[in-house]
Amino acid sequence: MMRYSDDELESLLDDIESDITERKESWKGGSPDTGRQAVCAFANDLPDHRRPGVLFVGAKDDGIPSGLPITDELLRTLADVKTDGNILPPPSLIVEKRSLKGGEIAVVTVQPSDSPPVRYKGRIWVRVGSRRDLATQQEERILNEKRRYRDIPFDVQPLPSCDLSALSRVLFEQEYLPNAVAPEILALNDRSYEEKLASCRMIASVDDPTPTILGILVLGMSPRDWIPGAYIQFLRIAGLELTDPIQDEAIIDGGLGQILRRIDEKIDAHNRSEVDIKSADREIRRVPYPRVALQQLIRNAVMHRTYENTHAPVRVYWFDDRIEINNPGGPFGAVTKENFGRPGITDYRNPNLADAMRVMGFVQRFGVGIQLARSELKLNGNPDLEYHIEPTIVLATVRRRP
Repeated sequence: MMRYSDDELESLLDDIESDITERKESWKGGSPDTGRQAVCAFANDLPDHRRPGVLFVGAKDDGIPSGLPITDELLRTLADVKTDGNILPPPSLIVEKRSLKGGEIAVVTVQPSDSPPVRYKGRIWVRVGSRRDLATQQEERILNEKRRYRDIPFDVQPLPSCDLSALSRVLFEQEYLPNAVAPEILALNDRSYEEKLASCRMIASVDDPTPTILGILVLGMSPRDWIPGAYIQFLRIAGLELTDPIQDEAIIDGGLGQILRRIDEKIDAHNRSEVDIKSADREIRRVPYPRVALQQLIRNAVMHRTYENTHAPVRVYWFDDRIEINNPGGPFGAVTKENFGRPGITDYRNPNLADAMRVMGFVQRFGVGIQLARSELKLNGNPDLEYHIEPTIVLATVRRRP
């Protein structure tokens, strides 16, 4: 990841007309909104500079430090731009405090995205000279064509033998698209079906309408025909061992939304409330497992698993004393066996699938799933979450509340 030197940053501060810099005197009022627009525009890199854009916070329009205190809280707030779910797919950026021109300035260095277009709240922002603006239809097409086939994430690689008929147009136009694109952009109905699919990375491009892995996972009529491991295997085992009798079993497949809704229904069917009439004047109802914790862990497994070179599903095995959630995909990128589960440590094997889950409402904020699950388990009185991590699997074990 490229990082500018102090001399380079000071030159960028001086260059008022630069299309790879933006300055904010503070991070109040409208600055958080326009600052995120700038990050989105730098990630899209419409001019194709192939070098990072820089957002300076604590600098006046003429490049002079504004005297804004650069606190740890401000730096954390700026880092949240990457993970708060408003910019999709999440941008790659560095946030740091630098001493420039005799004062301290917060510097946000934004890398060009390998998978444009990037959206902020459903809108595509680009740099046009020294200003930012919403992308026109032609500019959006250029961004789609910029997408590189080499080095792009597996989830947006095309499936060569697949054609457009494998995708559900009804699901795309009635469920996915209204959540993915801002209403005023959607109202511009001169875009073709293929242009809309390409903009959301469901097909390779307008000129090559081959469905991507993402398109099949999210909109596929029958995803397992193309990605055999794209399902969840659910078992309710009456006992403590895998060899004990099976009380209930299900192969949960279909499009992404269908899978996640059906596994929620399975959880609810087996997670029966227990009534305590002795501990207080009124009866107390508790569940063996907090629903939100199980949702977070299963959705994390679907999001972070590998769909490449394996036919293994996500497995949810429910025993009498525990639930095991098996993810066929080990640590990825910045996440290692040693730092797995630590707050703030996250990376995305399938960044565009994560984007789709956010669009569909299954993820509200990136990077907090494990912490939220642990918090819910503690509140419900369950033992702490356990993880067994290997290069190719992550096994999460949730113990029943005593």
